[in-house]
Amino acid sequence: MKKNKNPHLKNTSSLRSELRQDLDTLKRLDTRGKLQFLWDYYRWRILVCVCVVVIVGMFAHMLWEGQRPCRLRVCVVLNTEDDCSVWFRKFAQELESDGKEGDVDVNQDQPFDYDNRYYYLYEVEVMTTISSKRMDVAICGADMYRYLLALNACLPLDTALSDDFISYLSAQEMLCYDTANLREDENGKVNLADGIDGYFAINLSGTEFERTYNQTEENEKPLYAVIIANTEHLEDSKTLIQALVTP
Repeated sequence: MKKNKNPHLKNTSSLRSELRQDLDTLKRLDTRGKLQFLWDYYRWRILVCVCVVVIVGMFAHMLWEGQRPCRLRVCVVLNTEDDCSVWFRKFAQELESDGKEGDVDVNQDQPFDYDNRYYYLYEVEVMTTISSKRMDVAICGADMYRYLLALNACLPLDTALSDDFISYLSAQEMLCYDTANLREDENGKVNLADGIDGYFAINLSGTEFERTYNQTEENEKPLYAVIIANTEHLEDSKTLIQALVTP
């Protein structure tokens, strides 16, 4: 008896035979029977194909978002459940009135809460967004602000804003003087010598934006505005900061 010298051909022939049988079976079934047959015998293949399509679609969307002309990318993580789309829609209209190309992208879907057990996923998402230059300004609570400081991702405001504007913010007691670049090593220790002191955020307490979207009877947490250090849209970021500090 001769052995099959090419098992691949045998497997291919067997697969074709099975497919032919399945097609013959499908032809004999009604619509409901066809769907049931496909689900019973091909559901895992179908699920794998759906997952592949979804993953490819997500990466394609991320690639498109990265290439899409954008004047400003803002990450908003409020202390409340409010939606500030109306405020940013008005701001975008005023910003785009100069005729320059590009949209204002506002992300309100990024959670960040150290009381949540999945907080490390939030950190990874924020770090990825910053490293891919998809965040110019962050409006956030204390937890995310602390993480941005640890990453040294906050642009020192006295190097970004004009002296007159810095003087105004200082007079209003809105500037936050903090230490950045302090991170724990593998032993849980922090080297204070690595710290960088400076004005890294604006406390939005008392502003129209904060009164509208941060003040509730249950919430007494502050809200901060931060310009991200690797921003490519500094001028528009400064325009947003000026709009946010409106009393």
